[in-house]
Amino acid sequence: MNVSRGLATAALALTALAAQASGFDAAAWQRDYAQLKKTLEQDYANLAWFASPEGGVNLPRLDRQTRRSLQAARSDREARQAIESFVRAFKDGHLSVLPDLAAPAAAAPAVPARPFDAADPVAACAAQGFLPTARVAFSLPLESLPNFQLMSDGLGTVYRAGLATASDGRRIGVIRIQNFQLRAFPASCTLAWQELKAKGEPFDAGALFDAADSRWHAAFAEQIAALKAAGMTALLIDVGNNTGGDDSGDLFPRLLTDKPVRSARLRMAASAAAHGYADEQLRGLDAALKASPAGEALDMLTQARAFFAQAGANAQQPCDMAWVWTQQRPWTGSGCQRLVDMGYAGGFAASLPRGAFGDQTLAYRLSMPSSADDLWAMWTGPLYVLTDGRTYSSAEMFTAVVQDNRIGKTVGAPTGGDGCGFMGGEQPKTLAHSRMRLRMPDCLRLRADGRDEVAGVAPDLPVLATEGEDARQRAERVLQAVAADLAAR
Repeated sequence: MNVSRGLATAALALTALAAQASGFDAAAWQRDYAQLKKTLEQDYANLAWFASPEGGVNLPRLDRQTRRSLQAARSDREARQAIESFVRAFKDGHLSVLPDLAAPAAAAPAVPARPFDAADPVAACAAQGFLPTARVAFSLPLESLPNFQLMSDGLGTVYRAGLATASDGRRIGVIRIQNFQLRAFPASCTLAWQELKAKGEPFDAGALFDAADSRWHAAFAEQIAALKAAGMTALLIDVGNNTGGDDSGDLFPRLLTDKPVRSARLRMAASAAAHGYADEQLRGLDAALKASPAGEALDMLTQARAFFAQAGANAQQPCDMAWVWTQQRPWTGSGCQRLVDMGYAGGFAASLPRGAFGDQTLAYRLSMPSSADDLWAMWTGPLYVLTDGRTYSSAEMFTAVVQDNRIGKTVGAPTGGDGCGFMGGEQPKTLAHSRMRLRMPDCLRLRADGRDEVAGVAPDLPVLATEGEDARQRAERVLQAVAADLAAR
């Protein structure tokens, strides 16, 4: 008899008995893992990408490792760690484990109404969710450099902005966009409140929000105009340390060029979320058709309606994605991907010309960025976008659209790799035994070369952190990289 093997077997048996005594249910955790994989197959838009060699994750190997970890687990903590490690391995920030929830209250209070005090701009804007939830400062300390002039601080003003003078005398304007969501810019609301108050007419929360949205864009135009007046010859938009936001990441690139801009291709997992998104598009198109448009507008709206009706039907005819746990398939031509074509990130049309149909509201139903086409081409000179490893989601959309449409060049470090998030609303998934909650993105955007945006956006002008340098030195290298590229034009 092998004494060592016998002792090891006995130790494992004692450990298993101890686990049973503590209430640990290994089989239940394994069922949770099986449920998680099935949910990914049904609802996770990026699964086929990560199941391809291009995705950088070997799912069959990851599955084997996770199953071994669960088999070896002897406590709830160890089993939970195995599943959390599985989720982290995808390196998709939109795919994540959410904090646990306490049991529901016996008598939950009704959802309170938001207060609105038209006499107090700070209170009124804060109550409507206008809060500095994103880092207003530049992602690198540009304002600490000797040849940088800070022109607006992003606190009392909508945007933080300044002007850098390169060694050759070129003047580079910098505007910070810390988030692609209006409510992350409180000054847009308080300044809009002042404008509404000056009119002397009563207004409500809805009117204040609309005015804040207008001020957000108007302030961007005003900031560009001020930088131009100060001698700017190139513009650098800082979206480093930007967690994303909404679809405004598809709109802002059009403010920075007079060239035609195409939105990214949009696909969704064939699921209830995709069907719901298609229905939402159909409702908007039906509303537009009720206005009795004619000519080209009628033709395109009719095409769009037929497209989304078919997309909704396709979302209810999914294929089996179980293959991802046993093999890798190329991203292109891999057969079943359980994805539905949903047009473009901005809607049915990749783009529309400025002033399409002579009706912004109508054009918006086909391409969201057309809702603000009167603001396009605020800047048409050399453009650069500063990114880092914390540039995510809608900020990646902005960066990818700029790069893919050759509007400007990206500088800095690769983006974080979140890509598209939630077109059907963020609906957490809950595992039956552990009650672990996960969020799971239902959409993906395709780059011009066909890759999934979740892979991140590599900079045209890499400026990576190097050993022995501080953030101020890296900020200086970013400006030097932009100046050198301008000189080479």
